[in-house]
Amino acid sequence: MVEKLADQPDEQVEKLADQPKDVVEDQGEFRFTDEQAQLRTAVRKFCAENFSEPTVRTLMESEPRFDPKVWARLGAELGVLGLAVPEADGGAGGTLVDQAIAVEELGAALACGPVFGTVLLAIPALVAASAGRVRDELLGALAEGTRTAAFAVPDRAGAFDPTAVNVTVAEDGTLTGTVERVVDGDAADTLLVAAAGSGGVGLYVVEASDAGVQRTPLTTLDLTRPQATIVLTAAPAQLVAGPDEADRVITHAFQVAATLLAAEQIGAAQHLLDLSVEYAKSRLQFGRQIGSFQAVKHRLADDLVDLEHARSATYHAAWALTDGTDDAALAASIAQATASAAFAKIAADTIQVHGGIGFTWEHQAHLYFKRATTDAALLGSAEAHRSRVADLVLDDAPADRVPWVATGTQ
Repeated sequence: MVEKLADQPDEQVEKLADQPKDVVEDQGEFRFTDEQAQLRTAVRKFCAENFSEPTVRTLMESEPRFDPKVWARLGAELGVLGLAVPEADGGAGGTLVDQAIAVEELGAALACGPVFGTVLLAIPALVAASAGRVRDELLGALAEGTRTAAFAVPDRAGAFDPTAVNVTVAEDGTLTGTVERVVDGDAADTLLVAAAGSGGVGLYVVEASDAGVQRTPLTTLDLTRPQATIVLTAAPAQLVAGPDEADRVITHAFQVAATLLAAEQIGAAQHLLDLSVEYAKSRLQFGRQIGSFQAVKHRLADDLVDLEHARSATYHAAWALTDGTDDAALAASIAQATASAAFAKIAADTIQVHGGIGFTWEHQAHLYFKRATTDAALLGSAEAHRSRVADLVLDDAPADRVPWVATGTQ
């Protein structure tokens, strides 16, 4: 993403001033490139062909709750699973903004698959970890879609807390312990597990098919987002991030996940808002379109404002994490707080606008409402992230530095 004109050094401003007006106007943080627009179109088309509402309803009641062949195509054919993975590691060599665009479209379609465990958490963690045989092989396989992963690391409101880790490492390198409510843990090929040893907490790779791994699927509100309890009993494991870097790796994964989850939420919220607007224009009551009534117009207008606020915060966070000039924790928490709240509100308003049909099992609104409710509890609630923002800019801000947001300058 290019820097804003107002933030350029004086000599750079003079250089830009000599350029054509249309070139200068392109200097903006959130202007997408033609390639990114094409990426959005390609993913949207793929989702329309493979994640229609009937298909989603079928998949969410299947075992596993996704089509492995379609998932593999997302990796090998579209390359959208590893957009932010360097080419040297088997990815597309793009940015987190590119990845957010793809995840937004997957969220709009309510795509069934281990997006949360694999794309939002496992891949970012491996990208941040030091190179090594285990890490390199797994990262390439996840980006290609030939393997899937779940992130068995407890969090406190989307932040890593080493004291919450209750899996331990034995002297022989095996892991023992329990991790509750692991998203996508029911069918993942590989588990990334945080475990405490004598030297501290490390991040390990565990094959889910090993005899020492027991997975108990949970009954969840959102059937498109399965969870499981993982019990490890002397399970063989391979280290991917030792105690010297595990905190950094896991923290980075949670911050990226919060941002990409926000992208997924705004994609789903946009889909619902589009549904509501079309319904308000076509549904007649007392001989008038219901969209002509102030109560409906105001509700939808408020939803649009909330959605655009969330979209700006989300893509700012994706850009800032890529650019590295902003406070990553602050940007991710702002994005998650706004997107989570906006999605929950728009999901509820969609049901209200659709009236009686919106409450029925046959209408898709309830599927998105359940996703919104579940997402609001993952990686911390909107309230928890607002509290973290307050801590960062008020309670814990250094006295010699005023809270700031990134401008794009180094």
